[in-house]
Amino acid sequence: MLNRRTFSKAVGLGTGAAAVSLTGLQTGASAVAGTSVTHGSGGSQVPTVPDIAPGTHTGFRTIKHVKAGVLDIGYAELGPRHGPVVLCLHGWPYDIHSFVDVAPLLADLGYRVIVPYLRGHGSTRFLSGRTPRTAEQSAIALDIIALMDALKIDKAVLAGFDWGSRTADIIAALWPERVKALVSTSGYVITNRKAQAEPAAAAVEHNWWYQWYFATERGKKAMENEENRIAFCRFVWTLVSPNWKFDDATYARTAEAFKNPDYAAIVLFNYRWRIGLVDGEPRYDRYEKVLAGQPPIGVPTITLDAALDPFTPPPGDGSSYRDHFTGPYAHRTITNIGHNLPQEAPTAFAQAVIDADHL
Repeated sequence: MLNRRTFSKAVGLGTGAAAVSLTGLQTGASAVAGTSVTHGSGGSQVPTVPDIAPGTHTGFRTIKHVKAGVLDIGYAELGPRHGPVVLCLHGWPYDIHSFVDVAPLLADLGYRVIVPYLRGHGSTRFLSGRTPRTAEQSAIALDIIALMDALKIDKAVLAGFDWGSRTADIIAALWPERVKALVSTSGYVITNRKAQAEPAAAAVEHNWWYQWYFATERGKKAMENEENRIAFCRFVWTLVSPNWKFDDATYARTAEAFKNPDYAAIVLFNYRWRIGLVDGEPRYDRYEKVLAGQPPIGVPTITLDAALDPFTPPPGDGSSYRDHFTGPYAHRTITNIGHNLPQEAPTAFAQAVIDADHL
């Protein structure tokens, strides 16, 4: 999940930020579904996303595949082939179904929406058994760059949460020419490994219990057992999304993604790498060196904070990471919503994508 560095940093809210509080099922743009509102300095008309209840859609009709970099990536695609592209990036312990309602909302408004399984998840597979099953942050970002190249996508709106936010942040920071706009849940979450080496407040350390568990042989065995990890991940859902009343079928659809043969290796590596227990591959060192400097993000950005997410950095208004974003910017706090923001509040998330695209 998110970088604990963000909890202890306190910086002032910069100028040019729009901070609003939204309920989980409201778009915050207009009270009338299906209308347009004037937005931005250019006075352009921005569509209002219709309100829908979470769980309106239950699955994606087809899963496509493309060879990209070191992976064969499985992905869902909705919307017109030549529409502006939105890449929706999921987190842990989740999968593409976090966007099962968001994707059709955006597709209906003319966007080409692509939702890939990250490495180690779902139908995404490594092309070679010899490729190390590593998962440093830059490796995952480069997977998405490779996906864009394979699909001949020059530029896209990137939108994500958890691992997906981090991946989108990295691409926006290192390859801004590939990013039209950014929606980043929990703001700036590029991992600072040096900061991770320092103790945090007790409450923060408590939130990260699973990270320390994964650092143990006991936690490793739990993740390597398919039945145990599926039960484990469900428990995490209940902790980080306390108001989300998901049913067995909803969880089961996502849990299929956890049966990937590389799932345990990828998850364990990612969390162990963050706290310095394992080293990344040398091929990614040059990217990680740049990311260690916490590079700014200058693309048009909307950040989202889920009010009930225990990983939302205090005070929950985006001020703790505001200074990292140097371009057009707005912030929204989504009330009564937990960690899996796009699946819990699809209308609010989809509206943020539309609005970011018009910043």
